[in-house]
Amino acid sequence: MEEFREDEIESVLYIGREVSVYKIPPLKKNEGHRAQEWGDLGNPLWKGRLRIIERSNGVAIQFEDATTGELFAKADYDPAKPCVEAVLDSSRYFVVRVEDNGKRAYIGMGFLERTDSFDFNVTLQDYTKRWKARMNPQDETTSSPSPHVPAGPKKDYSLKEGQTFSISIPGRPKATSSTTTNLLGSGSTSSSSSSGGLAFPLLPPPPSAPKRS
Repeated sequence: MEEFREDEIESVLYIGREVSVYKIPPLKKNEGHRAQEWGDLGNPLWKGRLRIIERSNGVAIQFEDATTGELFAKADYDPAKPCVEAVLDSSRYFVVRVEDNGKRAYIGMGFLERTDSFDFNVTLQDYTKRWKARMNPQDETTSSPSPHVPAGPKKDYSLKEGQTFSISIPGRPKATSSTTTNLLGSGSTSSSSSSGGLAFPLLPPPPSAPKRS
């Protein structure tokens, strides 16, 4: 059994309370594994618990005695080269590549309930996502806004329909009259008296008319 440092931190990602292990026939060329070809599924080679454990050096799938914790077999899970393969004819059975002192072997594994096999699958998928995120961190420049783009929503400075603004005509007293231009109308100008509030057209004087004092 593999020895670990006393300061090694372990995180148990999944526990399968009861799994069955089967001896499987050699894989036929260009065909996948099928649980129905493993013989009597009610008479497994071994029964016990399964734990998926994450350590600083990676994740391991361990087959252990449910009472004593004695290790029966272990598979190091590498997302780049997965050691777990689903069979073609059932969602409860898998083929696992286990290792012992450099030697590799393939065993069949089965769960009692489909919910257990589902949780097993999800656990490996979640770890694979975290592993990929760690191996391929996102480029921060793609997620950070450009310093040349002003923050916040853009402001609309255009005039809406019916809105007006006032301008002053040089040479005329500000206290007596003002000129209002409607940009969305016909473009005509008008003047209003500061005392009566009446509007009348503002026409330029004829060329021969004397200028007002």
